Amino acid sequence: MSLNEHSMQALSWRKLYLSRAKLKASSRTSALLSGFAMVAMVEVQLDAEHDYPQGLLIAFSACTTVLVAVHLFALMISTCILPNIEAVSNVHNLNSVKESPHERMHRHIELAWAFSTVIGTLLFLAEVVLLCWVKFLPLKKKSDNSHQSNNSTITSGQAAAIASTSIMVPFGLIFIVFAVHFYRSLVSHKTDRQFQELNELAEFARLQDQLDHRGDAISSAVTHFA
Repeated sequence: MSLNEHSMQALSWRKLYLSRAKLKASSRTSALLSGFAMVAMVEVQLDAEHDYPQGLLIAFSACTTVLVAVHLFALMISTCILPNIEAVSNVHNLNSVKESPHERMHRHIELAWAFSTVIGTLLFLAEVVLLCWVKFLPLKKKSDNSHQSNNSTITSGQAAAIASTSIMVPFGLIFIVFAVHFYRSLVSHKTDRQFQELNELAEFARLQDQLDHRGDAISSAVTHFA
């Protein structure tokens, strides 16, 4: 096996292990967050006597549905592709990497990774905020019936929901900034690695050409003296 073929196979194996790690992380994250969303939808107890804003209920229902759909889609991709990659990675043969579908399904793997870690996490943060509003907003009626002063315009339920929103919004912005920074750093790292690998391949090709020319020169000299 030449140096170029060995380097290309090593690169393919690294891509295979990276794709397998991404699919495993996506499947675990999607299963966990979609389960939490379904439990939140089922276990939340709406106060029948409270008049919820229609927009709040629609937002909570739509966010939960989209959250579960996104994570189930990522989980479906991971479940379909991961067994084929696992079957190839468990075979101790360098040439078996060609049988893996990780390069052909690269876009699907990246889509599952983005749905699970980026879009799904943002939807889960929005789900937490909406759940706090749905859960604490009915406390307005209880606070009105209690013997408290009516000087305050914000009830305890509204204060709790506003507090959770004020905490979650900056955290969501920090998450977005970190995701963008991480993606740019990762792309920069991949670009540097590709340039380095191309330079190594070019150096290997140059050395191989030199060896080939040296071998031709030696064979021609031997033929001339013979």
